[in-house]
Amino acid sequence: MSRSSWYLVSGLVGIVLAGCASLFGNEIHVSETGKANPDASKVKYLASIRIAGYIDGRNAGSPRKIGVSEEPVFGLSGKDIFLDRNVTDVVADSVRHHLDDKGIQVLAKDDVALFELSGVVKELRYDVKARDYVVIRLETTLKESATGKVVWAGEVEEKADRFAGVSGNTKGDIADYLKQEIDVVAGKTAEAVNSVLMATRPELFNLTPGTKVIPGVKVLVTPGIVPSPAQAVPAPAEMPVSEDKQPDSSAKGMLVVDTTPGRAKVYVDGIYFGMSPLRAEADPGVHTIEVKIKGYKTASEKVSIRKGENTELELTLEH
Repeated sequence: MSRSSWYLVSGLVGIVLAGCASLFGNEIHVSETGKANPDASKVKYLASIRIAGYIDGRNAGSPRKIGVSEEPVFGLSGKDIFLDRNVTDVVADSVRHHLDDKGIQVLAKDDVALFELSGVVKELRYDVKARDYVVIRLETTLKESATGKVVWAGEVEEKADRFAGVSGNTKGDIADYLKQEIDVVAGKTAEAVNSVLMATRPELFNLTPGTKVIPGVKVLVTPGIVPSPAQAVPAPAEMPVSEDKQPDSSAKGMLVVDTTPGRAKVYVDGIYFGMSPLRAEADPGVHTIEVKIKGYKTASEKVSIRKGENTELELTLEH
């Protein structure tokens, strides 16, 4: 055999072995992202969260171990089932994805956010028996970054099982089912966080305060909702408020910024307001708007914001 033929055969063998290594083994890969959520918010609000991370509160012996298999699983070479990365990283990625879908800005660890999210993975287990059994229990705490005050803390638990089917079980089936159940827990957590922020900081969403009960979420800490002055002291019936004396709800203007490409950081007079596409209240007057993305030149423009009106701005960043 010639040297070139030997190199060719060796290369093909290496490719085959690499493929087998990824197909067989006892590590499960849960993808970071799935299908795009058609109901995801198209606008990024002023509410921003930095995920400090989750800690592993289980007694699994390994940060990647999730369970055992007592039945044959195609592609699984061992009895113990592991993830290909830490359980806490998989959970944090899913929570981050669901918060992003809510229109909340999830910032990097070195960015300053209004709130900080952390928690404990108390349970995350996947056992393959006559049926596949999944148990997930996640505790999450939301704090104000500036004060460290706990805004909300809650726990979500999910228990589910399924029959693998007549065609049997595969590593891919396990990964898909586990991702589905982690998404349920992360989705409920994100919904609860979004709801409490809307209730306590409505100015970050341009919304009226309100509360929403999330099925499956056991609230551990919740803030008290203070009634607005209009609710606490209604106007006397004999002295109705005339239309020209109604409170001025349009003292500010609305700034709407869109960029190409999207997901640019938007600064108003040097102050970070959020990621594009952005819709936020701003004081009337002339303001300098800057948008930045790593790898692109900063784009800027001055705009005049008028009271009670929308000011729309589209900016294109160039390499």
